[in-house]
This record gives sequence, structure tokens and C-alpha cells, in this order.
Amino acid sequence: MEKEIEQKLVQAVKAWGGIAPKLSSPGFAGLPDRMVLLPGGKIGFVEVKAPGRKPRELQLSRHKLLRRLGFKVYVLNDISQIPKIIQEIGGDA
Repeated sequence: MEKEIEQKLVQAVKAWGGIAPKLSSPGFAGLPDRMVLLPGGKIGFVEVKAPGRKPRELQLSRHKLLRRLGFKVYVLNDISQIPKIIQEIGGDA
């Protein structure tokens, strides 16, 4: 289910004219799964979880760090959340 939600996110971001590359940082574990890049220089991070699942402590710590740096960070566990997340990241894009 998590993979399906992640694929729907990538498709929706593409429909908005953006990209959602998968993040992998072996030396800095706990980063969100996807970086969402939208037109107009808009950026946000999305942690994808299966329905009912929650981020681990390390992931929550990384989310807090990214938010402190001024980035938008979301936990996505339901396909219905995707439009709102993209809208919030993209603003008027």
C-alpha cells in the first residue's frame, strides 16, 4: 500500500509540472522519502507511510530539523491527502 501511495504522489506532482525524486542519504538516515519540487522554486518533503503507520523517532527528528530550516514536511498515509499537500507546497504555482 505504501508503494501505491508513493506512486500516486509522483504522478500527481508530475501533473503539476514538477518532480518528486526519491531521497537516499546513507550518511544521513531518516530523511523523508520524497523531495517535491514544483514550478516557481517551491520545495517540500514527503514521508510516505502505509495507512495507520507513523514515522520512527529518527524520522520525526529529521522532520523537525527540516522544518526548523524553513522547509515544509508532510507525512502522507492516504491518497486523499495528496492534492492538499501539493497545493500547500506549490502555493500559487
